[in-house]
Amino acid sequence: MAEITAGLVKELRETSGAGMMDCKKALVENDGDLDAAVDWLRTKGPRRRREEGGRVAAEGLVAVATDGVKGAVVEINSETDFVARNPEFQAFVGKVASVALTNGGDAETVSGAQMDGKSVQDTLTSLIGTIGENMAFRRAASLSVGEGVVASYVHSAAAPDMGRIGVLVALEGSGDTAKLADFGKQLAMHVAAANPQWVSQDEVDGEALSSASGWFSPSRPRRPASPTTSSRRWSRAAFANTTRRSAFLTRPS
Repeated sequence: MAEITAGLVKELRETSGAGMMDCKKALVENDGDLDAAVDWLRTKGPRRRREEGGRVAAEGLVAVATDGVKGAVVEINSETDFVARNPEFQAFVGKVASVALTNGGDAETVSGAQMDGKSVQDTLTSLIGTIGENMAFRRAASLSVGEGVVASYVHSAAAPDMGRIGVLVALEGSGDTAKLADFGKQLAMHVAAANPQWVSQDEVDGEALSSASGWFSPSRPRRPASPTTSSRRWSRAAFANTTRRSAFLTRPS
């Protein structure tokens, strides 16, 4: 029987993207034959997917893709943050964002779209078998304008255009595109920090608006102003329609 060295296991991991224990078992089952071990890992995929399917996928990445007047954002979950740093997983997430940019729609629509000759969902299923963790395509959103720009921002980036939080901001107008894009990115950064629930006052549900209005009631007791601190004023102007639309995805922490 061939000796299964750490270097051989490492080489198989780099080739297949599978976990260390799976790689070691594959090499043992195939007497150290690297090519046969890769094939064994692939054929083992269906059984692994059944075993992994019940495990919670709460880590992962959010990715954005933009092209002038349109943009898309997707969230793909994994079980561990380790997989979120896996180059193969990152490449898949980036491709899904590109597919979402082309096809638009929600996660269900994008899952059925073609990518490298297979549907996005079938490609994800194969990746689960290769890497050895449960993964899930959680959600997707897209924005577009007739004239203007769709800007994006990614917070805590793990790779270009993907990280823990992704934001799209659509600005509609005939102004300088470069200036609109710069302003849109700055606005997207504020969205990532503040996580606003609405873009305009018209979108605010009645219960939330009534609750906020209570702060302006004449009968509400007023605290004397402190000479050492500035007073805070809440205003409905905070709901001003400064952007046409926005899309915000954050991966659960």
